[in-house]
Amino acid sequence: MNAAISLEGQTALVTGAATGIGRAIALTLAQAGARVVVNHLNQPQQAATLVQTIRSAGGHAVAISADVSDGAAVQRLVDEALHAVGDLHILVNNAGIIQEKPFLDTTETDWDRMLATDLKSVFLVSRAVLPGMVARGSGVIVNLASDLGILGRENYAPYCAAKAGVIGLTKSLAREFAPHGIRVNAIAPGPVNTAMVSLESMSPEWMEKELAIPQHRVAEPEEIAATALFLASDLSRFYCGQILGPNGGSVMP
Repeated sequence: MNAAISLEGQTALVTGAATGIGRAIALTLAQAGARVVVNHLNQPQQAATLVQTIRSAGGHAVAISADVSDGAAVQRLVDEALHAVGDLHILVNNAGIIQEKPFLDTTETDWDRMLATDLKSVFLVSRAVLPGMVARGSGVIVNLASDLGILGRENYAPYCAAKAGVIGLTKSLAREFAPHGIRVNAIAPGPVNTAMVSLESMSPEWMEKELAIPQHRVAEPEEIAATALFLASDLSRFYCGQILGPNGGSVMP
């Protein structure tokens, strides 16, 4: 149990939660007392390990595999989540992919895949979860954007476009659903040490740019999860349509 923040009695769905930032968020929310649905795609072993970790610590978690870029799969995910944990109080739209590729080499397939996973999924899962939140008159949505959705970056056009779209969608949903008691905010992290974006997997040029920030380091997933916990809790009850930036100083509004 997180001593500072309690999510007892709350349920949370975290997409793309088997590894990386999503895993850290799911674990952090569970440690604060939330019942957590661990969404994943084709990562059953990692998801099962996370669920067991949460349960061994006295928490409650279930894993559900679903492609969150597919509308029918999303509806099945939400239906199974509601059956497993009851009403969903917290949604964390975390699922995402990244690709480093020059713009003129980027194919239509590359573009569609990136936008489907990183932006369309936020639309689909939010659309499936929001009716229940509206009926209850409360809820929290936390969307994972990126500092690159604000800054832009050469060789990452689809990713930057998708994450900029997440920021715009967050603000739109925040305005539309605040009257229903629903808080919608986003996190736009800087570089984070995960398997998707690791010191080993990215080009030296990419890492040189990522480390050229005031703190001159990458974050650990737990540092991003702390922001998600804050936004999921009542401590952030006056936050609406905000884009929080745990980024080491890469963006200073």
